[in-house]
Amino acid sequence: MVEFGVQVTPTAEVGLHRELVAAADEGGLDLVAVQDHPYAPSQLDAMTLIGDLLARTERLRFFPDVAPLPLRPPGMLAQAAAALDVLSGGRFELGLGAGGIPRGITGIGGPDRTPGESLEALAEAIPLLRRLWTEPGRVVADGKYYPVNVRPGPLPVHDIAIWVGSVGPRSMRLTGRLADGWAAPIPQYLPYEEWAGANAIIDEAATAAGRDPADVRRIAQIVGTITDVPGDTDTTRGDAPVRGTPDQWAAFFARLATEQPFRTFVFWPEQHDLTQLGRFAHDVVPATKALLD
Repeated sequence: MVEFGVQVTPTAEVGLHRELVAAADEGGLDLVAVQDHPYAPSQLDAMTLIGDLLARTERLRFFPDVAPLPLRPPGMLAQAAAALDVLSGGRFELGLGAGGIPRGITGIGGPDRTPGESLEALAEAIPLLRRLWTEPGRVVADGKYYPVNVRPGPLPVHDIAIWVGSVGPRSMRLTGRLADGWAAPIPQYLPYEEWAGANAIIDEAATAAGRDPADVRRIAQIVGTITDVPGDTDTTRGDAPVRGTPDQWAAFFARLATEQPFRTFVFWPEQHDLTQLGRFAHDVVPATKALLD
């Protein structure tokens, strides 16, 4: 099944965000991704905003894109995620990262870890999160980074997916081995020409771990603008935003779904407004589905 979503940058323009997600809900989209950068002074806390927006929608699922594990350790993150899932009737998923901006993390008081240590901590956290969401009794874990001895609160009402925002080969292998999905970074952080290789690494790691690679959901996140006249949609290399007509966008998504294992597409509009969201929901999404039928 192919799914479609839109990204929200959690600025203080709360009224705009509420209007956008209401339109996304009514327009039949599946997901809303909310950037999660607790150290960014221009942004609201992502989890708090997600709670507000969940309460104002009926269908949409939400996920932080992506939660920095060093600032949201598993014990607290599991509790917050479970609460959002219970309150929304099962509409919260978890985008999770090892912590890609070390200066921001240490600046706000988070741990100072090497890239290798950050990946070790992520590998330790993923199975621990699942235990905290499924075991009704006391959870005890003697981890290197996250030792816990806790009785979790109310459990989620659905199996919360963990989608990892991997960038490098080591984190790709971790994703294939442990995660429910890959929230591919926007091309600014991982250029278009590296996506196929990244998917291959995830596939190989999943197979080596005895998993079906198709069980690792692939989420493409695309920055751009939907235009009235044909534009540049060359995504063979680089990181330029996609700017083209709805038919050009649909052809791009259909190619990604055919040539690579992407099954979810998250639109990052260059300008957050109701017009762009409406064109995505009512023009791009139906045209993409028609090409994939």
